[in-house]
Amino acid sequence: MRFFVVCPGGLEVPLAQELAEIAHRPDSRALGKWVIDPTPTSPTGGIGLAAPLSAAMALNLHSRIASRVLLQMAQSPYRQEEDLYKLASGLAWEDWFTSKQTLRVDVTAHRSPLKSLNFATLKIKDAIVDRLRDVTGDRPSIDTTFPDVRVQAHLTATHITIYLDTSGEALFKRGWRDEKGDAPLRENLAAGILLITGWKPGQTLFDPMCGSGTFLIEAAQMALVIPPGAIRAGIYGDGAKPSRLAYRPLVTSAQGFGFQRLKPFNEVAEQKRWSALKESALNEVLERRKLYPNTESLEISGGDINEELVSMFKGNWQRAQLPDQPVARQIDAMASKPPVNSKNGVMLLNPPYGERLVIKGGRGQDRNSRDEGFKSEGAENRFELNLETGRQSAKRSSRESLKKLQAQEEQDPKFVEFLRQFGQHLKETFGGWNVFVLTADMALPGQLRIKESKRTPLFNGPLECRLFKLEMHQKRPSVNHSNDELND
Repeated sequence: MRFFVVCPGGLEVPLAQELAEIAHRPDSRALGKWVIDPTPTSPTGGIGLAAPLSAAMALNLHSRIASRVLLQMAQSPYRQEEDLYKLASGLAWEDWFTSKQTLRVDVTAHRSPLKSLNFATLKIKDAIVDRLRDVTGDRPSIDTTFPDVRVQAHLTATHITIYLDTSGEALFKRGWRDEKGDAPLRENLAAGILLITGWKPGQTLFDPMCGSGTFLIEAAQMALVIPPGAIRAGIYGDGAKPSRLAYRPLVTSAQGFGFQRLKPFNEVAEQKRWSALKESALNEVLERRKLYPNTESLEISGGDINEELVSMFKGNWQRAQLPDQPVARQIDAMASKPPVNSKNGVMLLNPPYGERLVIKGGRGQDRNSRDEGFKSEGAENRFELNLETGRQSAKRSSRESLKKLQAQEEQDPKFVEFLRQFGQHLKETFGGWNVFVLTADMALPGQLRIKESKRTPLFNGPLECRLFKLEMHQKRPSVNHSNDELND
């Protein structure tokens, strides 16, 4: 089978590394042969691979960076809309789902000659519905909000590829987040950034503006080898139910992934493979916890000036099946210090984009407002497949957002002054550390008055960002000589 694993723009290289690691797991090798496509040299929005059907289960369970795992159903040349109908109607959809299940179809395009993507979507939808009606005597209902089954089609200038979505809800929705509104930072982006920084479990990690704890929770789950899909897979049983705000109502421990609503994955053989994958993952988690018996042993900590966010972080930490309470406290970033006995650690932060920092313990502005306006799932799909139309829209949106954010900063001299002081604080207090800052403000290093050693383009949804690496050099100790020493 052919798969396309979708990821946030800019994370193709770490995704390729992760796919190789998943493919080399003993339980993955037991499923059959995996062949991963070469790592792309430019952004593609994902990576393709050939693997047995069961690989969809392993990918959805273990990939921290993937947004979706798409199963390729067909690929063919096309010239007009009728070609799309002919291809889609010729596929045996009745082998994958029933007419009693609801359906959603999404179409994206890259230089397609067709005039209307909406009409192309309608033709593919009609083809699927007509096929099931002819075969079963009934037709499925369309549900664009909470569908049982998702079909995606991608049009290039000459070819169409049709996919079945095996993920269902986007994979960055882990199930542990319990907060209103969109997350300020998507979990799969946070996981990819952690890989880019080179941080390894056991190394000190600190986030002085941790918010609801996305970076730190992802790092702790990495250290404890907790699969990102553990809650959705029901690995922990009924004792770890998803947060009521984590998913749409469709997702339960019984049907946490899209593949669980597809016929082939409900056959006895596939169910046994799914049980084996979950059992293997749980055994790994139990074994790893012997190395990290408590929170302090993880060497992962953070703080935030907002008391409510710190409290939210602690709740998310526990729902993520992490031990005890996180090492986190309410503190101004200007007062932050390296954890005790830590040297050459990694600091990772995602500061508010030009917003006025909230007062200590206050409500202030909601940090979730960073993503306001980027809540459409259609927009997510269009961008994450890295298509020309989506990319142009994202660039326009990011440019407009950046202008707005920069204007806010110009109007908020207190925030500009804070950045200057915080940069000086980093130099004086975190010598020997590598500091990584994710921001939509391309001028942030200059405001911190620190020259970045590396910048990595990334996208948080459609918002264009940069991950800046700032190397904090150790301060040379001052040498004081007495007059006697100088006279010797």
